[in-house]
This record gives sequence, structure tokens and C-alpha cells, in this order.
Amino acid sequence: MAHKAMDVYLNDHLGGATMGVNLAGQIAVHAEGTPLAGVMTQLKAEIEEDHQTLLDLMAQMDVTRNPVKQATGGLAETASRVKFSGTTSGDADHGIFLALESMALGVLGKLSLWRALREVRTSHPPLAAVDLDALIARAEAQHATLERERLAAGTRALG
Repeated sequence: MAHKAMDVYLNDHLGGATMGVNLAGQIAVHAEGTPLAGVMTQLKAEIEEDHQTLLDLMAQMDVTRNPVKQATGGLAETASRVKFSGTTSGDADHGIFLALESMALGVLGKLSLWRALREVRTSHPPLAAVDLDALIARAEAQHATLERERLAAGTRALG
């Protein structure tokens, strides 16, 4: 069994990762027919890989998955569909902007996860098999992409 703090930490990030995969797909659907759809489809695939990496790591560290936290992430993503569709503001561009902003924040959270795990890798042998530097670099690239798209969407929504 993993250390309790690590168990909670990884489960929290698993909930966020689940929401991120779903939100990336939601944005791609809303942006269908635009260049953003292609960007989000690629990001979704990468985020799914990161999600699987986290699941694999949790299994190697004997971390029990918390179904409540997973359900909470799924519920939050479902609830976000109304807000991110633009229904609340009456503007689809505003909804996309908010969704991209949420994605960008989520990727920063994932970046924080990988960096924190890199700091404690000597205390947890399964971390030695994970290329945390590559995961950090990918999260940084994902954030840069999302930030570019977020600013473009913000210009359309707020400009």
C-alpha cells in the first residue's frame, strides 16, 4: 500500500485527468470543422496517454483507485457542459474560451504533479521507471498550445 498522502494525491490527479480527457473531447466536438478541433483531438490523445501513465503508476505503487473521486471528476465534467457550451452567456465563443481556460489550468495541475513526483522519485522506486522529464516537457508543450488557443478564443469572445 502506498503512503496515504501519495494515495490521496494521485487519486486527486486521476479525477482531474479523467475530467481533462472528457473536456478535451467536448471542446473538439464543439469546434468541429475548425482548426481547433484538430488541435483538441491531438491533445486529447496525449492527455489519454498521460491518464494511462498515471493509472499504470498507481497500479505499480499499489495505490487504490478512489471511485468517489473518479465520479466527482466525471460529474464536474458533465456539469461543465452547460457552461462551456455558451448557454449561460449566450455566446458559444465565450463557452469555448472558458473551456480552454479550464483545460490550461488543468494541464498546469498535471505539470505540478509530474514535477512533484520527480522531486520524490528516490523515495518511491516505481517512479524510477517513469520518464518524468518527458512528461514534464509534454505538459509544458500542451500548456503552450492551450494558452495560444485560449488567447485566440478570448479575443473572439471578449474583443
